[in-house]
Amino acid sequence: MSKTISHDKLFKELIKTFFFEFIELFLPELAADIEPDSFEFLDKELIANVRDGSVLEADIVVKCRFRGTDKHFLIHIENQAYSASDFARRMFIYFARFIESSGLDVYPIVLFTFDAPLRAEPDSYKVHFPTLEVLTFRYHTIQLNRLNWRDFILRPNPIAAALMSKMNFAPSERLYVKLECLRLLATLKLNPAKSRLIYGFVDSYLKLSKEESIRFNHEFEALPKEEKEPMLELSNHFIEKGEKLGLAKGKRLGIVEGKRLGIAEGERLGIVEGERLGLYNLLMKLGNQKFGDPSENVSSELKQIKEASRLATLCERLNEVGSWQDLLAN
Repeated sequence: MSKTISHDKLFKELIKTFFFEFIELFLPELAADIEPDSFEFLDKELIANVRDGSVLEADIVVKCRFRGTDKHFLIHIENQAYSASDFARRMFIYFARFIESSGLDVYPIVLFTFDAPLRAEPDSYKVHFPTLEVLTFRYHTIQLNRLNWRDFILRPNPIAAALMSKMNFAPSERLYVKLECLRLLATLKLNPAKSRLIYGFVDSYLKLSKEESIRFNHEFEALPKEEKEPMLELSNHFIEKGEKLGLAKGKRLGIVEGKRLGIAEGERLGIVEGERLGLYNLLMKLGNQKFGDPSENVSSELKQIKEASRLATLCERLNEVGSWQDLLAN
């Protein structure tokens, strides 16, 4: 992924891939009224603003059928990444245009994905006069920064596994949120492409610092075996895929060193083993530059180190010692 995250693209791809799961998670009553597999994603209609010449383009429009009937309706989902004073009016313009062009009823949904402000965003557009209430238009709002991530950790839903990374949590909880996102993802048993989509989404918004990565690994090791094994199975798939692509060594080398070597894509291809392999390769590279090639005994001892946290500590101590033997002495 490029340095600049395409937030709009990430969210659209996620919702299109898991559309029904999105509706099930946030609007279960609406999901119960939809005929499964009756979805048709429509071409987004361009709406011209005659006042200023600008063009509005809806994010996601889906034609659905009511369960057990032949009657169709539209679901319009708009991803809003910033707070805007004229947004409610814009939602009404979309609604009016879709009603006019399709002749179908429209269920409007807004997913607010910004981090701030935390205040509740409007969920209606009103036209009132002193003597007449002309219009009250309502739309369903989902404001991620006002949702507590802990309320979703037991929800077996891929949208929950992804969007917890954008919900409300304290900075000190970042690594725990990522751990729970990946734990939930591992239990869902999705196909590799869908798993990779969610893993990439989470990693885009929860990139851990070196210190957080070490603590993440400690927390992972402390998980019960029945929770840890599915996560290891998931990570092993990413490691295998990374090796085929020649990218696995990039997993958290620093992470800066991995990017400098041009293999940063490997960052996302492992969870635990990928981290260990990345730190091992970084240690060997820097150690060879400072001390030369290690002896056979030293090389064997280094290869037997299984804890990523110990490899990270050895990397940090390289500048404090004068030989491979001194490095391993403590």
